Amino acid sequence: MILVTGGSGLLGTTLIEQLLSAGHTVKATWNKTPLPSFDGRLLREQCDILDVVALQEVMEGISKVFNCAGLVSFHPKDKQRLYKINVEGTANIVNAAVNAGVEKMVHVSSVSSLGRIREDGPINESMHWTPATSNSTYGHSKYLGEMEVWRGIAEGLNAVIVNPVIILGPGKPEESSTAIFRSVLEEFPWYTNGSTGFVDVRDVVKAMILLMDSDVTGERFIISAENRDYRDVFNMIAKDFNKKSPHKKVSSFMASLVWRLQAARYILTGSPPLVTRETARTAMTKASFDNSKLKNFFPGFQYYPLQQTITDTCRLLQQKLNNH
Repeated sequence: MILVTGGSGLLGTTLIEQLLSAGHTVKATWNKTPLPSFDGRLLREQCDILDVVALQEVMEGISKVFNCAGLVSFHPKDKQRLYKINVEGTANIVNAAVNAGVEKMVHVSSVSSLGRIREDGPINESMHWTPATSNSTYGHSKYLGEMEVWRGIAEGLNAVIVNPVIILGPGKPEESSTAIFRSVLEEFPWYTNGSTGFVDVRDVVKAMILLMDSDVTGERFIISAENRDYRDVFNMIAKDFNKKSPHKKVSSFMASLVWRLQAARYILTGSPPLVTRETARTAMTKASFDNSKLKNFFPGFQYYPLQQTITDTCRLLQQKLNNH
């Protein structure tokens, strides 16, 4: 039996769909957001990954684990929760997998754990988080989470780590990648000069299943289809939605001013900031990612073209909006 932790997010639900369609029996965990409806072969378990006893029970009879559980946040108030869930929670999953004699685990990390602020060249798997190269607590928490997986590997666990870039797909409105589409749909006028990697959720799932079914262990892989400017991606989305493209450039000074105003607003009103210091810095950073390692291990692997990913995602999100 296969276990998917954190099954209710965009990546988890897409992975579950693929595993079920391939005929596997799947158990999936969720904590606060219930799992969507799948066919009868899915076993659902509500489980907090900070609950060691519950995790051990969930892990009984499991041969393979896809660990998608984690917290994504760039809000200062979530600092302790990020370390609690992404580090302690990952340690608990690793321990439970080792104790249960699990055959293999694929752990979902992030390129944030590699240190995103490196404008002198592409980021690859040999790089690690350092205070100088990181601009987020989230990235530090994912880096420390990876350390727990490496510890598990040292203790005999077969495991592979994937480091996806920004994952695009028709997720829930509150998910970070869906917010990109929503801002364009609402004709948000601002853009930044930053750049990063983008990848289709279907490609991340395909890579994870490929790695699980292979003999590869003790490796990490960047999963990225294309490096593009944020503005290019916004323009592609705007064209598919038939909306006005962002046309006002955000300067570094303006970005720093906005996050400070948002922080003040949060202190005064308690409403979550739309922009934080970390997201402002990320949006201004020019980052590019080397995706050659995965292709070297699997020469036949092909990514969806970014334009197709955006067109498919816009169509599915539009359908969701029309149905509400």
